[in-house]
Amino acid sequence: MTDFTAAELVGTWKLVSASSVTSNGQRNETPYGTNPAGFLTYFEDGRMTSMISYGGRKPLRAIPQVEEQAEAFKTFLAYAGRYTLGQDKVIHHVELSLIPNYAGKDLVRSVKFQGDQIVLVTPPTLMNGSIQSIELVWQRLTDGSR
Repeated sequence: MTDFTAAELVGTWKLVSASSVTSNGQRNETPYGTNPAGFLTYFEDGRMTSMISYGGRKPLRAIPQVEEQAEAFKTFLAYAGRYTLGQDKVIHHVELSLIPNYAGKDLVRSVKFQGDQIVLVTPPTLMNGSIQSIELVWQRLTDGSR
């Protein structure tokens, strides 16, 4: 049993903010840099896509150096797959991902609705050397929104 329906999730959502909290309570308002961008789409057929670009990414040169390519890889997240609902949670069943280790994994997110926004929170996960939860606030896009 869920506290929401798939119909409430279906649509495209734009990233509003991201923050993190470590297991010892230390808060970071910029885990993805300042002004990250992202889109999250849930489709009626049970599929989903998610993309997040860190804020402050630098353009690549025409022939980028290995370090530049590594930085570009490190500052962009993207995956797609199916989704199912659990009690106050959405589970992303990753089929394809920029990060190969995510393919075949289930990413669980708690869901909270706030008007025309949703807040997704990850379980505590090792990120950048510490255990932390990420909170992502997404705004529902309507026709003509950018």
